[in-house]
Amino acid sequence: MTSGLWELVLKGIWITVQLLFFSALLAGAVSFVVGIARTHRWWAVRFLAGFYTEVFRGTSALIMIFWVYFVLPLAFGWQLVPIWAGTLALGLTYGAYGSEIVRGALNAVDPAQREGGIALSFTPWQRMRLILLPQAIPEMIPSFSNLLVELLKGTALVSIMGMGDLAFSGNLVRLALQESAEIYTYILLIYFVIAFLLTRLMRGLEKRLKAGVGKAPERGVSQRELRRAETTGVGGGAV
Repeated sequence: MTSGLWELVLKGIWITVQLLFFSALLAGAVSFVVGIARTHRWWAVRFLAGFYTEVFRGTSALIMIFWVYFVLPLAFGWQLVPIWAGTLALGLTYGAYGSEIVRGALNAVDPAQREGGIALSFTPWQRMRLILLPQAIPEMIPSFSNLLVELLKGTALVSIMGMGDLAFSGNLVRLALQESAEIYTYILLIYFVIAFLLTRLMRGLEKRLKAGVGKAPERGVSQRELRRAETTGVGGGAV
């Protein structure tokens, strides 16, 4: 490929990374707000959160992008630029899936932990912030890692708006060179590399978070040393 075509691909990678970043931020915020709302003690809050989840899980992300980009302007009289239309559609859609991850992780926390917070006269928000979330978040990371990779693959859908993301740029290069196999192989490899880096990043985050709540050894402590300490009672509070 010529330098101009490579520049087009690199620009597409940058746009895809931006879209992934903003969509992930929105999806993360939606996941926690809706997921926590689904565990609320008021049934009306649970119902509204559940309704949102079912609506966005039950609709196609592709059709949602069409709806945000083409239908919203008819209703409100203003047009979103493609990157923000894609961010809104993908963030709301994948946030619905993420809310189930949050709800499941919160419900998996030992009920005794909640009871302990009540015994300490913690408010519901204090129980959530100080007891439930610190234990639930490390358990969410593997599922969120998978969801993030799915979101990366979902960014290719924005090419239908003519947005110059990686998929759209790759197709332009294919048309210019009339070489499908080589170009699409390059695009596949680029998506794989980005997904691999995301997975490694999330795995490192998971280890750090679990170490913070005592579910994994801190850096520099080997598994053999940890087992020896448990056997001898050193550092384990043995009497």
